[in-house]
Amino acid sequence: MTRYDVVIVGAGAAGMMCAIEAGRRGRSVCVIEHGKAPGEKIRISGGGRCNFTNLHTGPGNFLSANPHFAKSALKRYTQQDFIGWVDRHGIAWHEKTLGQLFCDQSARQIVDGLTGDMRDAGATLRLGVSVTSHTREGEGFRLDLSDGSTLTCQSLVIASGGKSIPKMGATGFGYDAARQYGLAVTETRPALVPLTFDPDTLARFKPLSGVAADISARCNGTAFEEAMLFTHRGLSGPAILQISSFWREGHDIVIRFLPGRDWFGTLRAARTETPRQALQSVLAEHLPKRLAQLLAEEAGLRGNMADQSDKKLQKAGAMLESWTVRPTGSEGYRTAEVTLGGVDTNGLDSRTLQARSVPGLYFIGEVVDVTGWLGGYNFQWAWSSGWSAGQVA
Repeated sequence: MTRYDVVIVGAGAAGMMCAIEAGRRGRSVCVIEHGKAPGEKIRISGGGRCNFTNLHTGPGNFLSANPHFAKSALKRYTQQDFIGWVDRHGIAWHEKTLGQLFCDQSARQIVDGLTGDMRDAGATLRLGVSVTSHTREGEGFRLDLSDGSTLTCQSLVIASGGKSIPKMGATGFGYDAARQYGLAVTETRPALVPLTFDPDTLARFKPLSGVAADISARCNGTAFEEAMLFTHRGLSGPAILQISSFWREGHDIVIRFLPGRDWFGTLRAARTETPRQALQSVLAEHLPKRLAQLLAEEAGLRGNMADQSDKKLQKAGAMLESWTVRPTGSEGYRTAEVTLGGVDTNGLDSRTLQARSVPGLYFIGEVVDVTGWLGGYNFQWAWSSGWSAGQVA
């Protein structure tokens, strides 16, 4: 039996950050990771370049039953703090779009920096080992591991992530742990995930597989402007991944093609300038040809532009600004970037991430009911929550 001051379950972004900070305080730290390598989600993210934070990070970029919960951690360890960490490690980076920051080279640089800092802080990293059981023991905790060893600790930090990308070993371990100690868990579901359609709709969209367009996607009072991609299963692309966190079964998504464009004005001008063109040809000047064909068919305008009344053009313009689709589901945790929902924040201290009813027990990162938008926000939550817990665990 080996005793540590702090045991952290999960060597992802949050867990490693927490280990570094706790170790720097002189705490003996052990990080348990059931995978063969630390930081695997970091390594594969952003096409292998890791969208490690966002310049515009703020509480408004997160979903939670308590929208105020994330404020403390995000304020205590900001995106500028992590950018400083990246700079100190000599990692070159760039802003791609909308404040999203990526490594110029490889995401492995982030992983190497974190593991190096853990090593320097004296933290022990145990890979390929899982927790088979854990219990409260006195004022601390006892953990039995899959290799037959036993650890005890004063502070137990759950940084095991959510259910997204199960092929990388994601499980519901953290949610089960919360329930075991009497904490509530909010509904969990895949987030930042492609959406799927029924067979009839898929048949209609089949010619569009691989086609992308700039859109605004709106659902349940929220809208995002970015690209949308038609796939052989439904819709993807940044705008769709963003809105998937707000979509629910039975709800419509309203799509506006080329946000900011006055479609009625565009069609009316085309009637004057190119009266012999069909609607499909006019749309193909602004949208991909195959998409223009489908939208023209749905508009149902017969003849050339010269044959169309203002009323008909207004109707076609309105369709292009409020094209409505109803997904039947999502691609699920298999491709979801994160898990929506998690450990109920009512049971956690927002400053330290410690369970209010179980001293010494902490939950950080994706396992908590704090879910960021697409674009580096979830990594920033990992850095911020891990850093905050690391100051006290």
